[in-house]
Amino acid sequence: MSLRRDWVMMALLVWSFTLSPVMEATGVANSVNNASIAFADEDNSPLSRALAAGFFLPEFQPVVQIEPGTGAADMDAGRFIFVVAVPPGFEKDVRAGHAPEIQVLIDATAMEQAGIGANYIMNILSTEITRYAIGKEITAPPPVEIILRSAFNPNRDTVRFAGIVALIGQIMWLTTILTGAAMIREREHGTIEHLLAMPLSAFDIAVAKIWANAAVVLVAAALSLTFVMQGSLGISIAGSKALFLLGTALFLFTATALGVFLATIARSMAQFALLVMLIILPMLMLSGGETPVEGQPEWLQIATLILPSRHYMAASQAIVFKGAGLETVWPEFLWLTGLGILLLATSLLRFRKSVIHDS
Repeated sequence: MSLRRDWVMMALLVWSFTLSPVMEATGVANSVNNASIAFADEDNSPLSRALAAGFFLPEFQPVVQIEPGTGAADMDAGRFIFVVAVPPGFEKDVRAGHAPEIQVLIDATAMEQAGIGANYIMNILSTEITRYAIGKEITAPPPVEIILRSAFNPNRDTVRFAGIVALIGQIMWLTTILTGAAMIREREHGTIEHLLAMPLSAFDIAVAKIWANAAVVLVAAALSLTFVMQGSLGISIAGSKALFLLGTALFLFTATALGVFLATIARSMAQFALLVMLIILPMLMLSGGETPVEGQPEWLQIATLILPSRHYMAASQAIVFKGAGLETVWPEFLWLTGLGILLLATSLLRFRKSVIHDS
């Protein structure tokens, strides 16, 4: 097939199923990890030292004591993300029942760490100050006991979730691009006209493009799931791996049919690239991987029912994270099959017309 001679597409395929999902999975964190922090302690009291001792690995690096007034300069130099300044007489004011202030400087250019870390610091400081203010450990139970149970991801591991979402995103991008680009390239080279002159129908040509590109992506996705997701990132699959690949195959059928449809609309590779950006990116954003579908407006939830990415994301998360079986995900598989047939039928209706229009 033409993909073997296209080194750029081959390189994109390898990158998309190896380094790209790893970087997406490990590059985004929803918790503070190894953040640098410094203390400018002008009080040098047991309380101020206890505050500094409340920060430890893996959330924070070992606390660095700095000279008062140097925190802003150290942050400008990129040495610390957080700087806590304890004023003189702080413990004395706490014991007297006053409300002294602690200054916390935050480097907000490290946006993810800064936003989450501010809450970490506030909770740590508040706990230590309250313990000192009442003169004993906080052992009294709260008025209401809240018990949290995290289902399907007890450790709330962001890598596990982000890795699978990244893999699904790469499958969506690559399938549509490979199929549509192959159709447009052959149309620009005149190969399509030669094929239509042969005893081949538009259905034969479209299906050949669909299964050839879908097979490549399916094999790449299976290898990535085994060696990158499970091997490199250590992501466990709660459900059936074969069922996940079956859902992937159905999604590939739909995505390749979408690629053929977009190729019948675009007159050139540049137009096709714009269509991919305008259609595929919103599909991924509304699929439930970035934000839960339940958190979207009701009218938008109804509209996303026509997006194959939503059904594939729902089925994949149910299989991978919840261990769901076919009895649970069959409605999503049915949606994928129906949307794929609809897109393929629409593409076939436009196929010959688009070729005649170009010629």
